[in-house]
Amino acid sequence: MKRILIIALLLVFTGLGASAQRFAYVDSDYILKHIPEYNSSQKQLDALSAQWQKEVDAKFIAIEGLFKAYQADQVLLTEAMRKTRENEIIEKEKEAKEFQRLKFGFEGELFQVRTKLIKPIQDRVSKAVQAVADAQQLDMIFDKNSEITLLYASPRLDKSNDVITRLGYKPGTIK
Repeated sequence: MKRILIIALLLVFTGLGASAQRFAYVDSDYILKHIPEYNSSQKQLDALSAQWQKEVDAKFIAIEGLFKAYQADQVLLTEAMRKTRENEIIEKEKEAKEFQRLKFGFEGELFQVRTKLIKPIQDRVSKAVQAVADAQQLDMIFDKNSEITLLYASPRLDKSNDVITRLGYKPGTIK
């Protein structure tokens, strides 16, 4: 009985080895750096983000100025004037936070612009990765830059240059 079980296990493990899966990985950052449209889109996003951040900073600096002026004048103000100034500061702060949320928040303008500019590029890269996988009969391709922990990867499994070539660009020495 033990002999039959051992033979059966050997056959199962031998059969598993014969149908080994093929794996590879890509470096998405490396691929994206080779796409000129991505680089120009990223520059546009950085410029837009910097512009909006300056506006947010200016709003908060103005609020800080209002608060310092209020503190300096507080002893001279009547109760009604104090309440009015406090409400003005609170309202300006709410407006600044709302502006910040509209520009930088989840699904804010920056997110929408990023989606509009970057998503088509990511879709092209995804299709190219799939085409490389199909052409080289790979079962799985991991992204070296994703949250999956990749403890070791042989350079021969790196298909990033194949994806760049599939996209119509020339792989280089960017890393």
